[in-house]
Amino acid sequence: MFKRLSPILAVGLLSGCTLTNGAAYHQETLDAIAQSETNIANKVQNLELQLSNQSDYIESLEEEIIALSNEVEVHLTTLEKQQVEEIEEEEVIVTRVPVVSNEQPTILGAIEKVTIESIKQKFDARVDTGATTSSLNAVDIKEFERNGKNWVKFHLADKSQPAEVQKWIEAPVVRYVKIRQSTSDETERRAVIELWVKVGKIHEKAQFTLADRSQMSHPVLLGREFIKDIALVDVSKKYVQTEDK
Repeated sequence: MFKRLSPILAVGLLSGCTLTNGAAYHQETLDAIAQSETNIANKVQNLELQLSNQSDYIESLEEEIIALSNEVEVHLTTLEKQQVEEIEEEEVIVTRVPVVSNEQPTILGAIEKVTIESIKQKFDARVDTGATTSSLNAVDIKEFERNGKNWVKFHLADKSQPAEVQKWIEAPVVRYVKIRQSTSDETERRAVIELWVKVGKIHEKAQFTLADRSQMSHPVLLGREFIKDIALVDVSKKYVQTEDK
């Protein structure tokens, strides 16, 4: 009987070994898969960390670029202001250099003939050392824009000339000034322009305030800014620098 059971026991033992080996192999497979997933998760985490570090580095570079751009802009603005100031100083120096090269100072009378170069017309001008700026008795003042800048055109009121011969004078506006009348608290805005004028041998670019002042005795008034450094005034005389009176 023992001999009959031997084959059966052998088969049973072999089957048990096979099952045990299969379970062990299955467990090893699961462990390998779990280890692979862990490795992949670690790699993904490392990659995310690297990306985060790179993003932080890129952000820091962008901040440095912005800071450098601001510094460059500040330097450029400073340079532009310096250049503008240098140009303005040069322009002031140029406009104040007298054209007349006489060793003796030029003498102007209380009244002189002034030629407005842009229209080639002459007008009587009162030379007033008590006035700081020069002015024109402008009427029909019209403001307009040309090439993005403010311009004005006007007639120079002159009682000695008929209205039909009066020409339009056009010039860019240099600036505006506010004038308060002594008899009123209200202020009036007036345009200031630059014109080339000629008085005898004096040929200068002068700034004029425009005002409709019918009470002016003469259409042009020359103030101290025009006279300074180029002429002296003898109020006892008239038309000293004028050939045709």
